[in-house]
Amino acid sequence: MYAMALPARGAPLTLVERPDPSPGPGEVRIKVNACGVCRTDLHVIDGELPDIPYPIIPGHEVVGRVDALGIGVDDLKLGMRVGVPWLGFTCGECFYCRADKENLCDRPQFTGYTRDGGFASHLIADARYCFSLGEDGDDAALAPLLCAGLIGWRSLVMAGDGNALGIYGFGAAGHIVAQVARAQGRSIYAFTRRGDEEAQKLALSLGADWAGASEDKPPVELDAAIIYAPIGSLVPLALRAVRKGGRVVCAGIHMSDIPAFPYSILWGERQIVSVANLTRKDGIDFFKAAKHANIRTHTTVFPLDRANDALARLRVGKLVGAAVLRP
Repeated sequence: MYAMALPARGAPLTLVERPDPSPGPGEVRIKVNACGVCRTDLHVIDGELPDIPYPIIPGHEVVGRVDALGIGVDDLKLGMRVGVPWLGFTCGECFYCRADKENLCDRPQFTGYTRDGGFASHLIADARYCFSLGEDGDDAALAPLLCAGLIGWRSLVMAGDGNALGIYGFGAAGHIVAQVARAQGRSIYAFTRRGDEEAQKLALSLGADWAGASEDKPPVELDAAIIYAPIGSLVPLALRAVRKGGRVVCAGIHMSDIPAFPYSILWGERQIVSVANLTRKDGIDFFKAAKHANIRTHTTVFPLDRANDALARLRVGKLVGAAVLRP
């Protein structure tokens, strides 16, 4: 197999060749057909997440085919197309797992962070944490659904049932969630970097009622806002935009520090909540909703050995939609 591996914090990814891995009990080997590039990959590369086991192969929006089965795997079959998400393993024993909150597991493993991921020709995955994807749709188009879509779905559910929804950061997750929210009959207000006309055009083409800069005041009070950009200074801006009783959902795994803000913009029973990881139930629910919404992802495809180029464009906001690697 070959892969783009991270040798050390902040280093560029390096193309490496390794022996083909063999799945252990309960595991499968997957031949990767596409892997999305997520902002969380940047957090891994920059060492902003703790306890990274170098060298590590990033990538957690994996679409591929099962090409080897470990002992005890019955639900997946050779040749089946599956998706591998961020959550790669949970202990099943801690308080959170026993309370149906496996996204908060005390001893989890994460694809592309604590176990090798999909920036590779092959990877090993726990069969219990793979999603069957069926045969509809292109591999590259499906890849962003495995994180941008799943985390987007969890953040949308946490935002509540309000109609007027603000989306701060209209990239991979934002453009997927907007389509689901529109299918639910909600109104969308998209916030982007100032001057990012392409992202604003994309938002409007997907049915957003309004698109503007993050610092702009939307034309209505928002019932809820979801922040996908990892920028803490957006939290006070979003609080000012939501109505009394509204909720601001911070959807990233990492965010820069939130600056001090006056209590008055939180008062009125406004709430700030975070999203942590996902559950397998999130995946089941999301893929049903995605099919109903007829989601169309906007992607830019790169060959695997250009992973560093894709990451560089993501870092400076030069992508519309999502980047996807093809081995």
